[in-house]
Amino acid sequence: MEKQYDLVIIGCGPAGMSAAIYAKRAGIKVLILEKLVPGGQISLTSNVENFPGFSQIDGMQLGNLMFEQVKKLGVDVKFCEVTKLELLGKTKKITTPKEIFTSKSVVLAMGASPRQLGVLDEQKFVGRGISYCAVCDGALYKNKTVAVFGGGNSALEDVSYLCSVAKQVIHVNRRSEFRADNQNVEIYNKLVSQKPSKVKQYLGFVAEKLYGDKVLESVDLRNITTNEIINIKPDGVFVAIGRVPQTQILENQVNLDENGYVLVDENMQTNVKGVFAAGDITKKTLRQITTAVGDGSVAGTYASDYVKKLKVGK
Repeated sequence: MEKQYDLVIIGCGPAGMSAAIYAKRAGIKVLILEKLVPGGQISLTSNVENFPGFSQIDGMQLGNLMFEQVKKLGVDVKFCEVTKLELLGKTKKITTPKEIFTSKSVVLAMGASPRQLGVLDEQKFVGRGISYCAVCDGALYKNKTVAVFGGGNSALEDVSYLCSVAKQVIHVNRRSEFRADNQNVEIYNKLVSQKPSKVKQYLGFVAEKLYGDKVLESVDLRNITTNEIINIKPDGVFVAIGRVPQTQILENQVNLDENGYVLVDENMQTNVKGVFAAGDITKKTLRQITTAVGDGSVAGTYASDYVKKLKVGK
């Protein structure tokens, strides 16, 4: 038997939980579906220092605080994977391994996962020397040595930002050229050419092996041409080799950009009526907890407005 809701939110990160809070307070029946744990990506962050109200807080703790508020409001939450979405009809259908749900509206808040280095034990060191967000965690490495992997805009921006914080920035890229735009390359080149420069380059190298017990202690780099191995000992590693939006399940039902991110308007509405998106899954320039919360607040508000108009026949 299908269970009916006014709004189903897919994803229990900051965007999804913010959408749930606003929608539930608006008086509609809300369900959150999450395949992992409350908090999403912030659960992997050991220290959050840029969320208003907290000078410093553990990412999992912040996610749990948000989740407590969601539960206190009476939002239904189920931990299961969504296996199929049918969004184009007036009634939306969401399929999970054990249950099927229908709703008048849906908020897509599945997020975007950082593309990983693909090295053995990488997950072991996430939050313990490996980070995927320099803006989030860079301040933790003030006057220390850090390494940045990647050659796109995000990587070069991370190098630039970390030069203002760290003692030295080791930049590793598998190619000698960069995928970044000209402006970011120009800024980067100026940093490299400074005397003395904080940037030490390893171009034509990839991560080969990670070392450490409780925290990351060193990284083997391999030259992709000669196979030469060089060991570096950064205090922290920032991986900026791209992100992967979790939009595979949408199956061309909503419009995406060339990188797979969901396109939305100022109300977080997709091209499909009743379907909204919020947080890292959307096309945007800044992916932070604060922006996800803002997106979710807007999506939850306009999704509830949409549901109420359906109920009165407008």
